Amino acid sequence: MDIAHDRAGFYICWGCLVWVPSVYTSPGMYLVNHPVNLGTQLALYILVAGILCIYINYDCDRQRQEFRRTNGKCKVWGKAPSKIEATYTTTSGETKTSLLLTSGWWGLSRHFHYVPEILAAFFWTVPALFNHFLPYFYVVFLTILLFDRAKRDDDRCRSKYGKYWKLYCTKVPYRVIPGIY
Repeated sequence: MDIAHDRAGFYICWGCLVWVPSVYTSPGMYLVNHPVNLGTQLALYILVAGILCIYINYDCDRQRQEFRRTNGKCKVWGKAPSKIEATYTTTSGETKTSLLLTSGWWGLSRHFHYVPEILAAFFWTVPALFNHFLPYFYVVFLTILLFDRAKRDDDRCRSKYGKYWKLYCTKVPYRVIPGIY
């Protein structure tokens, strides 16, 4: 979303060239100086949990892309998808239509794909155990970033879709974490 709306400004360029490589690799750098022996079984549990999170994140995006590609004429979790047909007006006055997916992963929360992304970051960090806060800065930062992005995206969609977004929020009441937020 940031790249689509902010384009290649200072915020994006500095973030991609400096912030991301520094912060996202910080758990690994912490472990270089503070080695931990997890044992094979715990290491495998963490690996499998991390891979599962990556798969779920991928599947969320795949589900939405397939829904858009087929114009809603696909199966979501084995059945026809629930959707809202929303119209909106562009800045040039042209009326367009979008389909809003309200089933599958996208029926759990409006930004469910952030949950496995945050959990994957946690499983990337958890080998450092819980002896120091520093490696968890990455997870905390990513959580704040994605929750803020979800709010900004909701605000943008509310402005774009109006009454259809209100209906969407009624059908999918949680922003990120199903049952909580």
